[in-house]
Amino acid sequence: MNPEVYPSAAVPLQDRKYDGHFGQPEGSSVVNYTTVNINTEPPKDHIIWSLWCLIYGNPCCLGLAALIFSIKARDQKVAGDLDGARHYGATARCLNILATVLVSTGILITVISLIVTIVKMHEVANNYIPTRYNNRW
Repeated sequence: MNPEVYPSAAVPLQDRKYDGHFGQPEGSSVVNYTTVNINTEPPKDHIIWSLWCLIYGNPCCLGLAALIFSIKARDQKVAGDLDGARHYGATARCLNILATVLVSTGILITVISLIVTIVKMHEVANNYIPTRYNNRW
């Protein structure tokens, strides 16, 4: 490949002196390293929470939708698409939060309504005094 007429030699570019280190600027001996931290934690799919929302409280089918997105997140995680799994997992999480808040609010309103009804019934029962003996014979 290299004919005998043209011998190979290390030729410095742009009139720089060759000090034995190619690629280093003018005798610099400091090497900088960059550390990149890669998050290896797999994305969460929230499937247990989705099952709970589906079975115990499913307002407006939010528990079912959360379960579907959780299963999609798990499928994407198995396929290796971590960004897609994070997206579906985040959607499932939002749907689970909404379903949990709606069910909790409904339970709280029901408990408060029952307590108020029982207190009112107790007040009415205490104010009613039956007359066993009527004076109008």
